[in-house]
Amino acid sequence: MKKLRVLVAIAILLFSIIAIAFIKARTTSYSIETTGKLFIVNKLSSNVTVFDLTKGEQVAILPIDMEPHEATTSFYGDKVIVTNYGGPEEMGKSLTVIDAKTFKEVRRVRVDESLKPHGVVAVPNSNCVAVATDVGNDLLVIDIEVGQIKKKIPTTQIYSHLLTYHPTDSIAYVSNLSSGSVTVIDTNKDEVVKVIPCGKGTEGIDITPDGEEIWVTNNRDETISIINTKTLEIVSVLTAGEEPSRLQFTLDGKYCLVANSVSGTISVYNTATKKLQKNIVLPGKKNIVERILYHTPRPVCIAMHPNGKYAFVANSNAVRVEVIDLNSLKVVSTIGTGRIPDGLAIAL
Repeated sequence: MKKLRVLVAIAILLFSIIAIAFIKARTTSYSIETTGKLFIVNKLSSNVTVFDLTKGEQVAILPIDMEPHEATTSFYGDKVIVTNYGGPEEMGKSLTVIDAKTFKEVRRVRVDESLKPHGVVAVPNSNCVAVATDVGNDLLVIDIEVGQIKKKIPTTQIYSHLLTYHPTDSIAYVSNLSSGSVTVIDTNKDEVVKVIPCGKGTEGIDITPDGEEIWVTNNRDETISIINTKTLEIVSVLTAGEEPSRLQFTLDGKYCLVANSVSGTISVYNTATKKLQKNIVLPGKKNIVERILYHTPRPVCIAMHPNGKYAFVANSNAVRVEVIDLNSLKVVSTIGTGRIPDGLAIAL
């Protein structure tokens, strides 16, 4: 009987240790000091949470009645625009415009028959955003101040998903998942300049700060296509991790960060040399202990802080945002989120 009591006591002690370790591992820890508000789009929670990066605390939850996916800050920084993508039962058909200071919805902008708006970026030097729609396969240019579609340009491809915009020219570049291509669109002339075949599952896309190169992830080929913006030709193809989804350049253009969704890693490439600088492994896949303590990581969206010091990564399966120090290239903080965080936007 005494031996049984000892075994029970040991079992309770071990269980307590494991439970404490589990709770500690899953608890987010925010310790950096910086400015601004991080807007986190939580797909399954159908809301946007606002995290104060100075105070280190959540300050608002904004319900979205249609499953949201992506977000961007307006060019002038006073608005945050969210695409209302929708779910299996109902396709989304609008954008939500949020005041970046008050966290209140300013207006809802309908996208008409171009359903499932997804990728969204600010159009430089304007009150407009450019949007790619998965159903309709259009590029929309929308004035968020008046809530009006100014342009609708077909991409001529299938499953137009994400996009980027040239920093000085009126050119948009749209990634097309099913077609495995990038559509180059002149938004002044309202015409497709060229369609560039890339690879299977062309998804993540960004342009270097100097506007000279487009980098694109091909998630099924597990490659990155690099396109020269002057010749509109692929000049290099890099090997990526498992299912590379999104990518983003640092503000100085030195690095390109790539989120490998299945690998659970962030690959950091030197933009000039095209060499892999480092693989940042997110907690959850190193060994059996981590698999037990953490939820399997699935990094998706990446957002760069305007100060150039930090990158924020939506870790959708783990219900958190990972904060990467761009000097040390290490995860230095985490932020709790709603269910399946995806799009991110930062307003100062």
